[in-house]
Amino acid sequence: MLGWFQALMPREDRFFDLFSRHATIVVAGAEALRNLLQRGDKTEQYCKEIFDREAEADDITREVLTAVRRTFVTPFDRTDIQALITSMDDAIDQMNQTAKTIVMFEVHAFEPQMREMAEIIVQAAQVMLEAVPLLSAIGTNAGRLNTLTAKIISLEGEADDIYDRGIKALFLANRQDSAPGSAMRFIIGSRIYEHLEEIVDRFEDVSNEINSIVTDQL
Repeated sequence: MLGWFQALMPREDRFFDLFSRHATIVVAGAEALRNLLQRGDKTEQYCKEIFDREAEADDITREVLTAVRRTFVTPFDRTDIQALITSMDDAIDQMNQTAKTIVMFEVHAFEPQMREMAEIIVQAAQVMLEAVPLLSAIGTNAGRLNTLTAKIISLEGEADDIYDRGIKALFLANRQDSAPGSAMRFIIGSRIYEHLEEIVDRFEDVSNEINSIVTDQL
């Protein structure tokens, strides 16, 4: 009886607009991160852009979580909505942490593998941006959603390989360098790599949440 009653109620579909707006901000943050790692001479400019995008994304996340509590009939399970927007927000939170680390340790030169990982991050963000609006018609878009989430998983695997190569190259470069500060450069570089890997892992979480929603709705 409850399911029949809910089916007659108007659904709150603005969630899809909020997902899309958030994903657009995440793409902008990812592009700023890529620019940051490519242009060490403009560290402050791009870090500020990442900080600003993260704050904008937080505002939308709060709006979604508030709407979940106040909406009688949601497009799909409330827990799934909360989990999806949280995982999306976690991705840009990690971009924010990366930028904070770069500012804290005054890093202005970045390894080639860091730039490769930043490119992967932009690609994953763009795939997410394509995927989230499709949730408004899961029955029609299930096949495409499965393709897109598989792409994110593939990108995560590529990022893992780049991470391993980057850490190894960083270790070898600093092991052979007897100059003061080489150990600290390895520690700071490793920390940046870890944050970059965390960003891609959070996109994998988004992929898993989308898969879960698609499975539940079919």
